[in-house]
Amino acid sequence: MDFNEYRRGIALFNRAEFFQAHEVLEDIWRAAPAEEKKFLQGLVQVAVAFHHYSTGNFVGMRSVMDRAMRNLTGHPQRMEGIQLAPLMRSLAQWRKAVDSGQPRPPLPHMELAPGLLKHLKSRDSEDGKQKT
Repeated sequence: MDFNEYRRGIALFNRAEFFQAHEVLEDIWRAAPAEEKKFLQGLVQVAVAFHHYSTGNFVGMRSVMDRAMRNLTGHPQRMEGIQLAPLMRSLAQWRKAVDSGQPRPPLPHMELAPGLLKHLKSRDSEDGKQKT
């Protein structure tokens, strides 16, 4: 995984630049090994869902968000540096608000677990060494 691009995709998402986040994360998903694909697809789908929201497509948002939540369920609570529990709680709040017509909660954020960032950096460095 290209760690710098992964962090860039997450940063774009956290700045509500959902279309750009989707583009960056989708490139990472395409290149990922099979065991990471479902999780990464879930992150891409979260970005797509909130892009739909930003364009007023609430039906599309709800549909893609449901698929994202299914793809993110069942992974460790800290997968590839992302703290999943806060993200999943936020997505559940959004789903409830969209379904009930309640006011929208704050936009979700993809929180990176600091201890895992070091692991991802070292793994990215090792991947780079293996390619040379």
